[in-house]
Amino acid sequence: MSDLFDMTGKVALITGGSRGLGRSMALGFAEHGADVVIASRSQESCDAAAAEVRALGRQALGYACHVGHWDELGELVDAAYERFGRIDVLVNNAGMSPLYPSLDQVSEELFDKIVGVNLKGPFRLSALVAKRMMEGEGGSIINVSSTAAVNPSPNSEPYGAAKAGINSLTKSMAAAYGPTVRVNCIQAGPFLTDISKAWDLEAFNERAKTTIPLERGGEPDEVVGAAVYLASAASSFTTGAILAVDGGSR
Repeated sequence: MSDLFDMTGKVALITGGSRGLGRSMALGFAEHGADVVIASRSQESCDAAAAEVRALGRQALGYACHVGHWDELGELVDAAYERFGRIDVLVNNAGMSPLYPSLDQVSEELFDKIVGVNLKGPFRLSALVAKRMMEGEGGSIINVSSTAAVNPSPNSEPYGAAKAGINSLTKSMAAAYGPTVRVNCIQAGPFLTDISKAWDLEAFNERAKTTIPLERGGEPDEVVGAAVYLASAASSFTTGAILAVDGGSR
């Protein structure tokens, strides 16, 4: 059974890969044998995460890139292929959900940034990578969505709308790029990553007792099992799936 989750010889590209869920997935993939391309806006952060991957005995490339900037994504893909000659797994993990005082005060610039990072970038990157995957041996694309895509999302409405778009793209791209490229989605619930430092954790923990059956937020490492499943041969007959990893949030 362990062979199903073996990623030896595979190359994974992870956006937002220097911290939080992305970092956990990068290390998890490396522990299962994959080499990793880590992309985020900070070269220093990318390099630090890449060093952690190398410490596990795998190869890694840190590459600074803004996912919301269309033209930078082609350069990211080219850099990955120049270094490794292939991409077997793409994880569209980068996201942003900035606070705003009220819906009527969401500026056009802020709205465009949220949609750019959470929806436009994953669309463009998936299209670029899937084309090259299809020309090679195929591969797996994993989108990272949010419970905000399907539940009311107070104070993060544009983010929730963009993540709903990710759910839709998952299914449509699974149809467009099959049978050699599988496209699936992790619909993540509340995770206690760096972003949670801005939360009122006392209020969150109290609310979790009635809204999350597991009664807590997730730890970043708890996404790894789902990610390795979707990235590996273990999910060879799974595509177009939206897998909730959210503690049962409602």
